[in-house]
Amino acid sequence: TAYCMRSITVTELDGFRDAMLELCLPVDIEHDTLIDLCGTGGDGKDTFNISTLASFVVAGAGYKVAKHGNYGVSSGCGSSNVMEYLGYSFTSNMDKLKAGVDKANICFLHAPLFHPAMKTVAPIRRELGVKTFFNMLGPLVNPAKPKNQLVGVFNLELARVYAYLYQQSATKYTIVNALDGYDEVSLTGDFKTFSAEGEKINSIESLGFETLNPAQIAGGHTVADSAAIFSTVLNGEGTEAQNNVVLCNAALAVKTINPEKSFSDCYYEVEEALINKKALASFKALIDTAA
Repeated sequence: TAYCMRSITVTELDGFRDAMLELCLPVDIEHDTLIDLCGTGGDGKDTFNISTLASFVVAGAGYKVAKHGNYGVSSGCGSSNVMEYLGYSFTSNMDKLKAGVDKANICFLHAPLFHPAMKTVAPIRRELGVKTFFNMLGPLVNPAKPKNQLVGVFNLELARVYAYLYQQSATKYTIVNALDGYDEVSLTGDFKTFSAEGEKINSIESLGFETLNPAQIAGGHTVADSAAIFSTVLNGEGTEAQNNVVLCNAALAVKTINPEKSFSDCYYEVEEALINKKALASFKALIDTAA
């Protein structure tokens, strides 16, 4: 919790990351388009599961995804809570994980299965109920080590630390911080991105969207509520606000893999995957592979 009181340094985060990756159960999935869409959490905004939904949309669009997730600690409902509720059986079995990537374009990596250190501190994290450096580490320690990453962070200072670390790597990356504190593209205000192309402030207006009210992207109060929102959006029955925010994050992920594409082209690509139920098909196929 000391990291809630002062900023973490590049050296500290780098050291923690290296230690976690050294101790983790590795996941051997080699693919040029393999991407993780993962936020640090800890933004205190209690949105619905935007990055998890965006992951299935990206998979539905034909890209390979290694989604790193966990139970919610500082948020009410993490990606693992929803996936488990909807029938996904967590696994570290390599054959099942590879089958997920082959048949559904996605595997789901429940962090405690791959990081013994996380399993040990999980009860303490739950008891604290605040963001710890494990929030900051999550996106950095995906055991599949994907070649592409869309990372959401909860403040600009941390975004710059992340940017410095990714600049030292071969990973294609986009780091996102909404200027009003969300760890994703929230469409509630302008957002900043960091990538190999530099820093950029993106206005909602320039992307062709109207600014949303935070209530329009709120999550459920229970896991059942959150799972209901998740299913509604995945079935193509989400509100315009819910769909737009998921698709913007999915489009940014596709643009991370293909920097030469325009945001508009990436958006149309992922929109088609959601509308034509390809994202839903990807989800159903993943559930089947883990059974």
